[in-house]
Amino acid sequence: MEGTNLHQIGVSFKGSGSYVPNQILTNKKISKKVDTSDEWIRSRTGISQRRISGLSETVSEMGYKAALAAIEMSKWDLETIDLIILATSTPNDLFGSAPNIQARLGANNAVAFDLTAACSGFLFAVITASQFLKAGSYKRAIVIGADQLSSYVDWNDRRSCILFGDGAGAIAIEATNELDNLIGFSMRSDGDRGAFLNLPSQNNQDLIIDDITYLSGGYSTINMNGQEVYKFAVREVPLIIENLLKKTNFNSEKIDWLLLHQANQRILDSVGDRLNFSPEKILSNLTNYGNTSAATIPLMLDEAIRNKKIKQNDIIATSGFGAGLSWGAALIKWG
Repeated sequence: MEGTNLHQIGVSFKGSGSYVPNQILTNKKISKKVDTSDEWIRSRTGISQRRISGLSETVSEMGYKAALAAIEMSKWDLETIDLIILATSTPNDLFGSAPNIQARLGANNAVAFDLTAACSGFLFAVITASQFLKAGSYKRAIVIGADQLSSYVDWNDRRSCILFGDGAGAIAIEATNELDNLIGFSMRSDGDRGAFLNLPSQNNQDLIIDDITYLSGGYSTINMNGQEVYKFAVREVPLIIENLLKKTNFNSEKIDWLLLHQANQRILDSVGDRLNFSPEKILSNLTNYGNTSAATIPLMLDEAIRNKKIKQNDIIATSGFGAGLSWGAALIKWG
């Protein structure tokens, strides 16, 4: 797709979609695998169950189904889509899974690429796509958040295996000459703290021939310092949202919904309390899905839109945070 200068000034949000695998892994079932219990998990995380991908439910498959649902809600012709960004840390093709989604959709005019920023990925991808649209380069974009974390979980580590699940969500974004519904945003990274949550390569040394060595491919399981990640989230997320609200002349009373990355209910409650959001304004569905990384925000967004909780012109403060370490916030008006 070639970029053209259309002189757009803003973006609007036209549709949402999501997909979760059929397999349900409950806390009771996990307690048969590791030494834990339903009460222990729920009291510390708020999670009751999570979805686990089957053999055919790859990131591309889940992302495709979520994107298709968002396109159907937006009533777009597939040929009019210019850009597809897939936010994922677990592609089924390391060279990029977004082009496969583009081909499966039949969005022949769209350029497609992956963006990796772990649990901040979807928010970073929405901001990235919006900049292309605002610059006038493209008119319509699909942004997908999809992850298959079950493939990289140590299912014998009771500290981490209880947290993660699989899923995908997507939204359709359109350039507009009217007011900008991406009201403001902020993004941050701190690689010095990256070891608190990472998925490192194994770096196994092997021999090609004679004295020529190389590092064979492959990855370890998810490595997380839960205490440090929790302290990072409850400290940095309120600050970045608070600063964004000040910059855009908003406060918690003017916000309809607080939509955070669904990592842990205690984090959601703590951030909401710090920002003076009433509990009924804090969106949460992690009890059913756990932490699906880049998929959590669009999964929750689509659920709230389809059950008519989020309505046209509602103001949403949203934040993604996690591995990298990375975190960000955006203030959007739905529609």
